[in-house]
Amino acid sequence: MEKPLAGFTVAVPEHRQLDEFVSLLEAEGASTLRCPMVAILDNPDERPVLDWLEKLLAGQFDLVILMTGEAVRRLLGFAERAGWRDAYLAALGKTRKLTRGPKPLQALRELGLTSDMQAEAPTTAGVIARLEREDLTNLRIGVTLYGQPNPELHNYLLRRGAQVFEVMPYIYAPASDADRVAELIERLARGEVDAIAFTSSPQVDRLFEVAQQRGFEKLLRQGLERTYVAAVGPVVQQRLSELGVRVDIAPSRGFVMKNLVQHMARALAAKKSVAQS
Repeated sequence: MEKPLAGFTVAVPEHRQLDEFVSLLEAEGASTLRCPMVAILDNPDERPVLDWLEKLLAGQFDLVILMTGEAVRRLLGFAERAGWRDAYLAALGKTRKLTRGPKPLQALRELGLTSDMQAEAPTTAGVIARLEREDLTNLRIGVTLYGQPNPELHNYLLRRGAQVFEVMPYIYAPASDADRVAELIERLARGEVDAIAFTSSPQVDRLFEVAQQRGFEKLLRQGLERTYVAAVGPVVQQRLSELGVRVDIAPSRGFVMKNLVQHMARALAAKKSVAQS
């Protein structure tokens, strides 16, 4: 029996879990085109991260909002290098925690911890909706950022009377040179790629950044118009929509790569079936 993605070429902008994602796609029969867009690196300015950790270890936070699983793991790395691993785990265990979605919850579970509150939707809006049930007046709230400031959440917490302490334990950096990204844009425009699967919004931003630098905006939009666009979750889907990109495949739950591949397999197999009928 033919595999559902046989005959389809899928572009993969993922970096950190590139091999895993490619294996999932190829197991369903896809040919893959690797073009990692962004790498995740520890914040090179460690002092603010250590200052934030010292506050956590001293029990100075009433609530910690964990926006990503990567933040949990990166903070652990900083703590380990400072000789604070056990103290970090103990402090994180004692502090009330709100997780944005399944990934920070899974990262906590890997450490033998759990979340006290979970946002129903893994977005900033979902976090805010969950906080609406809480009295935040004078609470000292630690917030993990992911690659850039989050003014929407920051301003909301201030309006609710909280004291906000943010930390950015990691940053994004280009993972492929601009020539490689430009080549992907040209291949999209020529119709050589059947689908592209985005797993984070910085991947989208990097693609459009190179398109702007090279004067390829029109080419990129032409390419995306003729390509099935998949988004792993609502944050990526929202970013694509903000940029005017049609999203064809976006799971409504289970925002992980395996589920995304299953949705892609069903959608593209249906497309093939219609074409053959």
